[in-house]
Amino acid sequence: MAGVIGTTKFAYDLWGESVNLASRLESSGAPGRIHVSQEFRADLEGVHVFEARGTIELKGVGATQTHWLVPPENVVES
Repeated sequence: MAGVIGTTKFAYDLWGESVNLASRLESSGAPGRIHVSQEFRADLEGVHVFEARGTIELKGVGATQTHWLVPPENVVES
């Protein structure tokens, strides 16, 4: 869900499960790494390379299968 807040100075804000999940992934990530959900990985499989992080417990979300996005410069071709 999204909405505009205010009548003279507008602010655009987002709420909902996707924003909550993104916040939890960011706060449980690691410096210099991109932490993504299983759903994100599934949607972009074959386009990007991922490294499984495993199942972690995310506050307000529960046990969640997560992955690291591997930067293109770190991909090793086999």
